[in-house]
Amino acid sequence: MKTLTPFLLTAVLSYSSLAGASVVVGEEADNIAGKGIGGWTGILLGGAAGGPLGAIGAGLLGAWAGGEVQESSGLSGTAYRVELDNGDEAVVRSPKQQWHKGDVVEVVGNRLVRANRNN
Repeated sequence: MKTLTPFLLTAVLSYSSLAGASVVVGEEADNIAGKGIGGWTGILLGGAAGGPLGAIGAGLLGAWAGGEVQESSGLSGTAYRVELDNGDEAVVRSPKQQWHKGDVVEVVGNRLVRANRNN
């Protein structure tokens, strides 16, 4: 039993609580890449110029500016607002697959996949 415990624990922890049939209810702009690049640039430059407080302030400002630049340049990705089977809503990125309002999907990990209708 001791050798089986890690495998059972891994299986339980890897199961996503978001998995289940869900419906796409809308889409949103996804600017996470711009925010990440802008935030890290701000942290580095602000830290060099103003120490820890400069890093925090410039990091926040850089994240906001990076997201705005990505959106205004038309390079935003697409994230989808999904109504989960328990009634909650979640925003899930799907960079390689396009979905439409009303599509039945499953949230597996942090990605959308087509729902298995055989259940």
